[in-house]
Formats: sequence, structure tokens, C-alpha cells
Amino acid sequence: MNPTPHIKTEGTSKFQIGEIHNNTIHYDFEKIKTYLNIKGHMLFGKNFKIYKEDEILLFKLCCYFIQDHYSCAQMGIDTNKGILLSGPVGCGKTTLMQLLLHLAPHKTTYEIIPTRNIIFSFNAAGYQTLERYNQTKNYCFDDLGVEPTGSHYAKDCNVLGEILLSRYDLFCHPKKITEQRSLSGVEVNRSVVPGSIQTKHRSITHITTNLNTRELENRYGKRVRSRLRQMMNVIAFDSDSIDKRG
Repeated sequence: MNPTPHIKTEGTSKFQIGEIHNNTIHYDFEKIKTYLNIKGHMLFGKNFKIYKEDEILLFKLCCYFIQDHYSCAQMGIDTNKGILLSGPVGCGKTTLMQLLLHLAPHKTTYEIIPTRNIIFSFNAAGYQTLERYNQTKNYCFDDLGVEPTGSHYAKDCNVLGEILLSRYDLFCHPKKITEQRSLSGVEVNRSVVPGSIQTKHRSITHITTNLNTRELENRYGKRVRSRLRQMMNVIAFDSDSIDKRG
């Protein structure tokens, strides 16, 4: 484990984003912004920047990813749940989720999967694709709602809807699912990171989407929408956020 997670190293440069007092890191948001700007340039090119109008949203996300339980509680964010990050096309949802992976990987980590790729996999391999995501691993499903309907041997399936229902079971009943798999002889992924939020519920799901809650319900049904509310904190860009791709 990194003994100095509050000091980020990029090449020959070091960025201190907080200080340690009594074995606790006290993060500095201004220093975090400086680091994220530098890391953003490295990942996405010289045109990357953190927009002033996004700083309140970024602050919420940073508090979540560093697991600042007090600040999150003040903002109504449950640090045991995932994030549903919504907003207009091009506002920067995917970019932020990719960037924030680097902020505190000792606290939170996940694999980002474009939803369209999941459908392509299902169409080729069938229902074994669903099983891949029914495991104790953290995922971020990117661009939920843009994916087509899955179809394997002419049988249609609401693939992401089924996956999200399974992820809900993993989130709420991890011990029960683990015991069922052990009894059935299914190998269980035990690569849980000590001290991470994975050890609490064993399976955290994040989502980026252009859809609002009503559109999500229309696409995936009331059951999925209800479970998303229980699994995730909804954090949204302003509806008039600019398209940063242009």
C-alpha cells in the first residue's frame, strides 16, 4: 500500500493534495483541482480544463472518491453507494469518471465499461456476458441508455436492465450471493481490496448517462429505476451545461 497517498507523482513531479494529521489525510480541494488539471492534460490533451461552473459538482465527486464521510453526509451523499452521474451530451461525465480514478485509488477503484461494448459482447457470446458483471467487482457503466437492445440467436434481451438487477442483489445481499455460488460450485472472485468500500457491500456500481430518471424508467422499467435509487447517489450536471467536445 502507498504510504503517502496524499502525494501524487507524475513523472518527476510531485503534487501534495493534502496533509496527514493523526494518521488521517486532510485533503485540500484547491490542491486537488491543481493536480486534476495536470492529470487531465496528461490523459486528455492540452485542451482539457476544469470549468468554473462544474466546480460544485466536482467538489461533491471528490468528497465521495476520497471518502470524506462528514462532507458527503452534509451534502446528502451516501459513501456506501455508487454514483449515477447524469448530464447533457458532451458535458464531461465520462472524462470526470476516468480522471477521478486517479484521485484516491486506495479508497475507490472501478473498471469503466462502455454499455455498447457490453451489448456487442452479448450479441456474440450470449448470456455468459451477463455473468461477467454478476461478480464482486466495482464497475462504471458508461453511457447508459445509448446502447441498442441485445439480441442473441434472434432472442432480444434488455441486457443492461438484467445486469443492473443482478448488481442490486450483489450490493444488498453480498453474503447470500456468495453462499449461493459456493454451494453451486461457481468460483467466487475474492479479490477484495482491504480498507476499500468494496469490503462493505463488495460490489459498487457507477453509471454515466444522458438520461434523466423518467427516461431511465421508460427504458429499463420501474424495478430498475427503484433499485438504482437504492444503489446510487444521483449527481447531475446542469441541464444547460455546454458541450465541451466542441
